[in-house]
Amino acid sequence: MVPTNDYYPDRAFLFAFLLTSRLFVKPHDLLGQILALTESQLKAKQASPKERAALLPRLVQLIGEWSETFPYDFRDERVMSHVREVAVNVEGAARQEVSLLLHNLLYRLKKLEQYEAFLHSIHTEATTNSIEALSQTDVSELCGSAVSLAQQLTHIELERLSYIGPEEFVQAFAKESPALETSFKDMKQTRNLESYVSWFNRLSYFVATEVCKHLKSKKQRVRVVEFWVETARECFNIGNFNSLMAIIAGLNMSPISRLKRTWSKVQCAKFSVLEHQMDPSCNFSSYRSTLKAAVWRSAAATDDTQRIVIPFFSLLVKDLYFLNEGCSNNFVKCRSRANEISLAKQVTEFITWKQVHCPFPKSPKVITYLQATPVLNEDALALASFECEPPENHEKERYKSLK
Repeated sequence: MVPTNDYYPDRAFLFAFLLTSRLFVKPHDLLGQILALTESQLKAKQASPKERAALLPRLVQLIGEWSETFPYDFRDERVMSHVREVAVNVEGAARQEVSLLLHNLLYRLKKLEQYEAFLHSIHTEATTNSIEALSQTDVSELCGSAVSLAQQLTHIELERLSYIGPEEFVQAFAKESPALETSFKDMKQTRNLESYVSWFNRLSYFVATEVCKHLKSKKQRVRVVEFWVETARECFNIGNFNSLMAIIAGLNMSPISRLKRTWSKVQCAKFSVLEHQMDPSCNFSSYRSTLKAAVWRSAAATDDTQRIVIPFFSLLVKDLYFLNEGCSNNFVKCRSRANEISLAKQVTEFITWKQVHCPFPKSPKVITYLQATPVLNEDALALASFECEPPENHEKERYKSLK
């Protein structure tokens, strides 16, 4: 891990180490130890000024690769103090590299701050218990087609994915593990990962709200359900599996699934096919096969539309969690590194997916509507559903409690 004049760590190893080591050592401590070991080695060999100067570019390279992959570590002033320690000693071409490194890092962190301010401003958790507070406009009227809506959803997914730091997975898992508490007291925030999970939930409630707000018109509800089914199919074709699963979850929510009169008029064949593709049985085996095919398509892609792979995020997090558990056990017990390698490989794949450019035309109006317009909360959805279609005998107690 510590560079010398004759050695520099392999990039894949560097990524895996920086990803998993944070479970046991804080980034600022790790960088401090690297600098201290470097200085210790130089003193031990009584390095000349020329040898010292030759090693500094290696340290700059390491910090540069670190900041490219884990830029959010550098929001920590303790990390930046070590960076400045290196910067004041470099000369010549290495000084220019440090200047460029800091410029790029500042740009990325500023974009992150702007994105977090945007998330705060649109109130992604906005819910209401009042039908009257809802927009009278359907998203289908704004988009015009299911293809367009699927494309706008893909814009949202890729933007939100792009701001998730790979270290957020490990840090989120560390929060869940009491055994790691003492080694990770001042863990950095995981708000980008958490806001992405919240987006999935919001989209599910958004779909259900769009159906249930048509209290008086079964025909309109049928139209909205079929529009969302078609949108889900287009998401599948694009490779946007997260939106696809959120739409399926929304249409399967109890307030929607109980609308028997509405569903009796819906052409359900397409929806059944999509449900089969995302069936959770056998550990989502159908979805995993589909995802593998999408990854192959992406690897051989000749244009940006074929490169898109947006995984069902909750399942990705679950998979990474179990790999992470293996990492922490293996790290402590000094056993096989297979789990560390597997975790790093999957997170590297995630980084590739989140860096894909979205090639579709962008509609800011639709994107804002999808992310910011209020949705009905759980009780309001249930009540609206009963207003759409009266409660059956076993539902009447629930209906009374909501009124």
